[in-house]
Formats: sequence, structure tokens, C-alpha cells
Amino acid sequence: MRLARIACTAGLAGLFAAALGAPAAHAQGNLVLYCANVDDWCRVMVPAFERKTGIKVAMTRKSSGEVFAQIKAEASNPKADLWWGGTGDPHVQAAEEGLTLEYKSPNLSQLHDWGVRQWEQTKGRTVGIFAGAMGFGFNTKLLADKKIPEPACWADLLDPRFKDEVQVADPNSAGTAYNALATIVQLMGEDQGFDYMKKLHRNVNQYTKSGAAPAKAVSLGETAVGINFQHDLVPFVRDGAPMKIVSPCEGTGYEIGSMSIIKGARNLKEAQAWYDWALSTEAQETGPLAGVSYQVPANKAARTAKEAPDFSKIKFINYDFAKYGSSEVRRHLLAKWTAEVKNQPK
Repeated sequence: MRLARIACTAGLAGLFAAALGAPAAHAQGNLVLYCANVDDWCRVMVPAFERKTGIKVAMTRKSSGEVFAQIKAEASNPKADLWWGGTGDPHVQAAEEGLTLEYKSPNLSQLHDWGVRQWEQTKGRTVGIFAGAMGFGFNTKLLADKKIPEPACWADLLDPRFKDEVQVADPNSAGTAYNALATIVQLMGEDQGFDYMKKLHRNVNQYTKSGAAPAKAVSLGETAVGINFQHDLVPFVRDGAPMKIVSPCEGTGYEIGSMSIIKGARNLKEAQAWYDWALSTEAQETGPLAGVSYQVPANKAARTAKEAPDFSKIKFINYDFAKYGSSEVRRHLLAKWTAEVKNQPK
């Protein structure tokens, strides 16, 4: 199933390159890109951009938290020019810490208000490129075999019958998991939220490095439940895995995936070229039309994949991106989670 999907993606990438029209442009430079979206999406976007502009891209794919940590470590001698994708919270923190550059794209006016708001709140240092809803997925076959009722709410995941059956990423490395942590705190309050996560800890079998990893584990029957952005679960459901996607009944948070130019970028013009292109309708439709992106695009004219979660049917909290993307709050929540949740015995 996986090989077939990758082969399909590779073929679609070729079609997109051809669809861009004219022969490849003459080389105009180089770009070093840190990509924090799913690998298939990164690998579709890079050749499409190269074909469009003639700019050669050296791409490294890592989770949002890993990219943020690397940019901080390289601050005195930046190795990359642009950070594309991943949850917005670490982008906001990077902007606050002066690790990224202010830039106003001529395509900014094409975006939904929430994409522009991300740019305004960070004084132009990051911009929203997509939105995605937090939730969880479960393996229907495993639950049926174990005679466990299907969960519909966050509270259901505390059922003792889910012991060692829940998987979620580590928020220190994965933006997905930090978003889940911040969602629970905003939904329940800090004290009650951490009490919830301590109880959930008893049922967690693994804190993965990658935010998307639990979705794959659910599809393979390696775990019964995976806490994920809902769009990361969609490809496995599409490909026939015995899975259901849940928008928790109490309400849930969401991400605004973001993009930032790294301070000290050696290829600034090329970084701006990607930035402008990535906000265009053409680029924003590349992932959805290739079947590797199920988020809601920030560009108002861009089409969303038909399989994408329907936001009109999801109960959202009023997620405070400015507060939970701030350095002070992120450091506090991550340190508290590590000490009071992850490092505690079950």
C-alpha cells in the first residue's frame, strides 16, 4: 500500500512539472529549505518549484520542534534559508526570539484572514499557509477484537481498557504534540489539563519523535489510538486502513501551519521566491491535487482536497496562537509536561 502511494505521488509530481507549462527555466540560484510538513508533500513541492523558477533546492525534512531547535543552534551561522510548514507555534516563538526575518509578500492579500493574522501578530516574521484540526484516530478492527467501545471524546481515552493502546508524539520534538498539549490546557484549564495528561500517560505506549507517526501506527494495527492532526490520518483512511477519525466531543484546537525566512539566509532572493510562490493558488493546490495534503489552504482561491476534514462540522476552541506560541508559555508547558507527565512512572 505504501509503495503504491509513493509511486502514485511520484507520478503526480511529474504531471505537475509538465503542467507548469514551458521548458524548465534557466537556473537562477539555490535554496536551502527546512521542510516540516509530511515527507511526501515536501517531495512534491520541491520539483514543482524548481521547474517553475529554475532555482535548485536542497531540502531537509524534520518535525517542527526539531527544525526550531536546529535554527536556534545555527543562529550564529545559519545553514538554511527558509522554514516551510509545520505547526505555527514554534514559528511564532522563532519570530519572538529574532530568529526569522520580516517579509511582506505581494501574495499576502490573497490569504484568508487567519493566514494574514499570523503575519500581523509576528510583525511580518511568519505567515499562515494552511489550517488543520487536532483530533485522534482509532483502529476499528483492534477495538472490535478487544471489545473496547469506540471513543468519541477526549475523556474516553482515559478508559483503563486503553492501557498501552494510545500513542502521541513528544511535544518537545513535534509541533503536533505541542498543539495537542496547548489544546488540552486551553480546553480544560492548566491544572485540570495536566491532571488529564497524567491520567492519559497510563494509557500511552509510546511518545514518538514525529507528530505524524501515531497515524501510521494506527493504520498498521500497532496501536489502537493515535492523537494527531486529522489531516495526517486521512491518507490511511483513503488507502483502506480500518480507521475512523474523531473530532472530540468536548471541542478541539487547530493549527495554522506557517512559513518563515531564516535570519541570516544566504540565499535571500531565492527564499523570497519560494515564499511568494508558496502563497500562490498554484502552489497551494499542488499538495491537495497530488493527494498528499489534506489541510485547508491559506489562499482563498485554492481548492481543498475533497477528503479533507469538514471544518463546519468540528467544534473548535478559541485557540490563542499568540500566547501559546510565546517563548515563555512554551518553555513553561514543555518543562512541566516533561517533569510531571513524561518522566512519571505509570
